Amino acid sequence: MRSRAAGIVATLLIWLTAIPPASASPTLLFEPDTGKILYSEDIDDIWHPASLTKLMTAYVTFEAIKEGKIHLDDKISCSLVATLQPPSKVGLNVGATLSVEQALKAVIIKSANDVTVMLAEAISGSESAFIDKMNATARRLGMTHTNFVNTNGLPDPGQLTSARDIAKIARAVVSEYPQYASYWAMPDMRIGKRRLGSHNALLKTFPGADGLKTGFTCDSGYNVVASATRDGRRLMAVVLGESSGNERAIRAASLLEYGFQNYDWKQLFNTSTVDNLPMDTNARGVVSVRDTVTAWGCGGHKRHIAGGKHKSKNRLAAKNKAAKKSSEATGESQSALKGSDSEGASSSASSGSAQPQAAQATSE
Repeated sequence: MRSRAAGIVATLLIWLTAIPPASASPTLLFEPDTGKILYSEDIDDIWHPASLTKLMTAYVTFEAIKEGKIHLDDKISCSLVATLQPPSKVGLNVGATLSVEQALKAVIIKSANDVTVMLAEAISGSESAFIDKMNATARRLGMTHTNFVNTNGLPDPGQLTSARDIAKIARAVVSEYPQYASYWAMPDMRIGKRRLGSHNALLKTFPGADGLKTGFTCDSGYNVVASATRDGRRLMAVVLGESSGNERAIRAASLLEYGFQNYDWKQLFNTSTVDNLPMDTNARGVVSVRDTVTAWGCGGHKRHIAGGKHKSKNRLAAKNKAAKKSSEATGESQSALKGSDSEGASSSASSGSAQPQAAQATSE
């Protein structure tokens, strides 16, 4: 009896202390249904959102559809302003059209910077008017550290947010508009004969992954809000400022796996939510991480190793397989959550879809 009790205590200690490794940038693990926080670091630090901006662009578009201002089968046209947006983009010519449904998928899956402008112009008449709507919506959702100056997250000193604010828009997207859930979970799409792939590597490698969005600029680093569902329970991880797409995917997968393995014990003591957790009075102002980013054109170490894309994906799949098995042996969970890359390979390609070199300093 005593040995059994000692075993239970030992297991509890392992589960309660097996937290994800510390990160140098904002990190948040939460349950979107309740807003409960399972893990957090620096969630009120100001950050450049990069293409996580498109969560808000999509949300405002969903609202416009709900209000009857626009419909999924409506055709929207590509303007000159839209064609001038740098990658990632679909690359349409002036006057070319997409349906609203195609446009939403291109924004969510491909992270198309040109298509956000197309949607903005179709809904609000101009990008600037649409941006006003984005900022008004952010205030309504309680995103107190957020300011938008464009629709796509391209580099601008005034494009700002925080991990907590990203969690708020992610919760709103999935709770208020569940009918579009399949868009966030799609690893690719087609426009005509062209296949457009997602930058979210977890959609193909992490069991239960079902969204949501990645983002990258040199100053923001590699960002993601990643979602996964297992046994009817959905968790989300916000990771900002990682040095590569591979590190971003590993970190997000580690947080999500930790959450699924430790959810019940965390909830016994948890009263903190995205909304009620006190604001960090020591939160940092916006910083640039471009010196640590491993993308060409950002100024950091350019550790592009031949074949790195496939090696990174294989390592991530292997880590996830091992982490899944750890539920049968709790003591293994901590090693599965370290999020380390033992071979040190990292490149922009490891984010799940290669980008042109010219796009590296813009937005994913």
